[in-house]
Amino acid sequence: MLDEKQTVKVSKFLSRVLRHDPQAVGVTLDGGGWVDVEELLAACAAKGRRCSRADLDHVVATNNKKRFAFSADGRRIRASQGHSVPVDLGLAAAVPPDVLYHGTATATWPSIRAEGLRPMSRQDVHLSADVETALRVGARHGSPLVLVVDAAGLAADGHEFRVSDNGVWLTGPVPPRWLRRWKASSEQPRG
Repeated sequence: MLDEKQTVKVSKFLSRVLRHDPQAVGVTLDGGGWVDVEELLAACAAKGRRCSRADLDHVVATNNKKRFAFSADGRRIRASQGHSVPVDLGLAAAVPPDVLYHGTATATWPSIRAEGLRPMSRQDVHLSADVETALRVGARHGSPLVLVVDAAGLAADGHEFRVSDNGVWLTGPVPPRWLRRWKASSEQPRG
């Protein structure tokens, strides 16, 4: 069984392979982002990154962000969202809550205020349904900044939203007029 440090290491490696660089181990994702588990494990081993099926099961089951999912039959695996390589996760359009949140670093505020939220290297802008998640995401990038996204206004303006299997809300670029800074001292989290 993997310890916590090993679990994180395998999770980060899987994120790289299943979201951004499947060729790092020589696999190809299908159109939905799936890859055969046995093929993935064999390819990882061939590149010196041994991982057993039990290790993979452990990483998928214990990842607190549910970054990965197995197909219903357990034979394929994919990242739940966050791809920079083109995939279609097959997620249906969904009606978002009135407000969603985006966590980032405070240093990004000037460019976001001018240009809005952009997917950057990913296919979609990632939003969360609660402030706490957005704060955790923002803290990974430095001093956290939480933005409040007027999701109801965006949806009324024709923007499409989808929600991934792990609860991350996905949409295209968010213009600045639909954003405001969340102020912890004057607002209670709404989610």
